[in-house]
Amino acid sequence: LCIFINQIRMKIGVMFGNPETTTGGNALKFYSSVRLDIRRIGSVKEGDEVVGNETRVKVVKNKVAPPFKQAEFQIMYGAGISKEAELIDLGVKQKLVDKAGAWYSYNGDRIGQGKANVVKFLKQNPDIANDIETKIRAELLLSKNIKADDVEPEDAL
Repeated sequence: LCIFINQIRMKIGVMFGNPETTTGGNALKFYSSVRLDIRRIGSVKEGDEVVGNETRVKVVKNKVAPPFKQAEFQIMYGAGISKEAELIDLGVKQKLVDKAGAWYSYNGDRIGQGKANVVKFLKQNPDIANDIETKIRAELLLSKNIKADDVEPEDAL
């Protein structure tokens, strides 16, 4: 496993396409198996203090899995990727956690106002966080299995 970290430069005079390029020629672009574009899209604050980053990762190239996927998550300073924030985002996306304005609810009970308060709630109540995670995994894996069952094998006669 070899990881290269590179920077982006701007190409001058580009009218069409992406004007951004990476330094070092074409060798890294051609021979790499996976290329990720990682960008900071915002900051996570507690009051006036910045405690983390909102991050977007785009898969620019992937020879080992489907390319052009995208993920967004929070990276908290000193802690890493926030699992609780991911559970909230995926729970809202899968309609397991209800969001009305700034309020979040789970099973009809309000669990917090604002994402930061809900993250604190899930850290203090790991059983609820585990319940949400179990339901998310079951729903996402079930949808994958249904899609796999819909595809008929080509060898079947």
